[in-house]
Amino acid sequence: MDFKALVENRHEYAKAWKTRTGGHVVGYYETYFPEEIAYAAGLLPVRILARHEPDDISTKWIYASCYPVRDYVNQFLAGRYDYLDALIEIEGCQWIWNAWEVVRHTNPRLKQYSHDVFVPDYPDAATSKDLMRSELQVLKARFEEWFGKEITDDALDHAIDIYNTNRRLLRRIFELRRTFNAPIPGSEIAQMILADQLMDKAEMNRILDEYIREIEEREPWADRVRLMIVGSETWDSDVEELVESLGANVVIDELDNSSAYFWREVYPQKDRLMALSLACLGKPHSALKDNNWRRRPQRIHDLIEDFMVDGVLVIKQIYCVSHGTDNYAVWKLLRERNVPYHFFERDTTLPVDETRQRIESFINMLKPGLIRLRGWHTPLSI
Repeated sequence: MDFKALVENRHEYAKAWKTRTGGHVVGYYETYFPEEIAYAAGLLPVRILARHEPDDISTKWIYASCYPVRDYVNQFLAGRYDYLDALIEIEGCQWIWNAWEVVRHTNPRLKQYSHDVFVPDYPDAATSKDLMRSELQVLKARFEEWFGKEITDDALDHAIDIYNTNRRLLRRIFELRRTFNAPIPGSEIAQMILADQLMDKAEMNRILDEYIREIEEREPWADRVRLMIVGSETWDSDVEELVESLGANVVIDELDNSSAYFWREVYPQKDRLMALSLACLGKPHSALKDNNWRRRPQRIHDLIEDFMVDGVLVIKQIYCVSHGTDNYAVWKLLRERNVPYHFFERDTTLPVDETRQRIESFINMLKPGLIRLRGWHTPLSI
């Protein structure tokens, strides 16, 4: 399956979906968005993704922000998302909220069909689940008002089932990556997760089911250095492809728009909105929300052990304040647990030569351990 082509042609896919179904498309920012509510209303939820293209528009509208935020503004002002029928901001990053404000004030149609959902800054607080539920109740009422369709409990149950199936399929694919010699390129997985956030989940579930059968038939790889990516959200697979060209592989990540996107299911209950509220707040915390008990570093270490990671690439989007203030806790844990890591920043595009040299040097530091342990997990021949 060419997931990269699906991501590159995401606008064409959404437009074709509208033509085929006669439905509406809602764009959203941030991983906390409860897509099930939109899906139950008959909408296609589409995540707003950055892309690498020249930007000569956004500077006068939004200054001194990270590249993805500026690119969001650039894409909307350039008409890339003219097919959207609504735009939802769900609070997770203040700078993305600024981009949402610019878009709604420069697009009269989306200003009428835009809504901001507040997510508690302390997801673990005693009252957070009730506050989150009230926010989702307002969002549900907005969709019903805008599109003239009641969102029933049966429709919510169906949407939750579709999305939970999707999460289980993605988890199954990630579990396959835990095995040594799994022939699953990290770049392929990165594009798969992005495509998953752009397509109708029922259709994507069929694709993922076929994909699982296909990768289970592949020939195993030889031993490779196993890497993990931690840091700001990404919208491409450039780093993963560079790692693979150097003979290593990214086997797991801890990114808001990758593993954290689908890691936790929605556990059904009679109060559907409360079930969605608990799932939203129970997601692996983003850097901005992980400010009470600092659980994110421990989750990173758990994934390192589960996926037998040799080293970690900590990659921060330049000007990303959320991860800039969070990295100290991640670095501290990695040092204490003797986990090798390499930190660097990236901007609009990846400086290939410089990044290649840095990652290649890091991988070479890890190779002696791989060579020393080579074959330890294979059965002894008698």
